[in-house]
Amino acid sequence: MQVDTANFGFRNDDGTLNEKAFTEKSTLAQVKMVEVKLSQGAKPGHGGLLPAAKNTNEIANIRMVKAATDVFSPPVNPSFDSPEGLAHFIDKLRRLSGGKPVGFKLCIGSKDEFIGLIRAFEKTGIYPDFITVDAAEGGTGAAPVEYSDSVGMRGEDALRFVHQTLREMGVRDRIKVIYSGKVITGFTLLKALCQGADLCNSARGFMFSLGCIQSLRCHTNTCPTGVATQDKTLQKGLVPEEKYQRVANFHKNTIVSFLELASALGISSLDELDEHHIQTGHTRL
Repeated sequence: MQVDTANFGFRNDDGTLNEKAFTEKSTLAQVKMVEVKLSQGAKPGHGGLLPAAKNTNEIANIRMVKAATDVFSPPVNPSFDSPEGLAHFIDKLRRLSGGKPVGFKLCIGSKDEFIGLIRAFEKTGIYPDFITVDAAEGGTGAAPVEYSDSVGMRGEDALRFVHQTLREMGVRDRIKVIYSGKVITGFTLLKALCQGADLCNSARGFMFSLGCIQSLRCHTNTCPTGVATQDKTLQKGLVPEEKYQRVANFHKNTIVSFLELASALGISSLDELDEHHIQTGHTRL
């Protein structure tokens, strides 16, 4: 479950965390971990907008906002304003959720700021259970083009930097690293694990298998494939009975491809994967 900058789903009217609502939802059996979103790759340092046309009664109820209104996501969470504040916020969420793993997601910008975060964890003695490294090339079709093209660090560079920094600061063993940046194929999954990721998120590939054609209309309510729209007419273009099979097959075949590549490397455990298996973007097969 993700805690975004607006605390949607568990927020007070001023955008701060509603602890009662958070506790009720985070302690559900379906929730396995909690992620605090500091920034995302497509638009680090930039808030988002849910236009009134897409803000239905159902969505408004889930987000705890007023329906049929423009809803802004601020670039920063009002619940904390410093690295130490993030550490204490993580500690609070961990307690409120009954001890579930809590981490955070960010797109790396300034390397010094990331190092400052780790130093704050050392100072407070409060560590995240995981860090999700998002890529500048990671995406939402609603992102400003200048941001998605030019702002933030490339995924592979960011992953290597985070992995190496945590090792150098002696905390790599206590923090899991999740990578989220154009993980689409078996090879991109293998490469990320070789470069330091413990596990990977994937969104783009599953969106493609669902029918996304990257028309970049996610925020306009006019998505032609019915994936990102609340327009009932356009939604008819997405047929769940057909699409769920394609999504399932995409996942299955991606894992098969990954295992074939891993087998060709001659490894018997994923723990053996290391950067020496990757050479200028290609496996050493």
